[in-house]
Amino acid sequence: MKIESSFHWLKQKKYRFDITDDLIEFCINNSAKLKDRKWLNAYNSISKIPPSGRTLKIVFREKGKNIKRIITAYWLD
Repeated sequence: MKIESSFHWLKQKKYRFDITDDLIEFCINNSAKLKDRKWLNAYNSISKIPPSGRTLKIVFREKGKNIKRIITAYWLD
């Protein structure tokens, strides 16, 4: 899977440096793809990350078959 970053995620990434591309890919692969309630073409992915036990939420768009564009990602706890 190829991960692209939006302009917003590039700005937020310097504050959320502990969220890496590996964690984003793990979260997208191991959770259900939920529709976002505000944006029609965006999806949410919520998953617990095993080593820490924290819950990660990702908002993304699909640009192609294996291309995901990350809008934002953050810890829920």
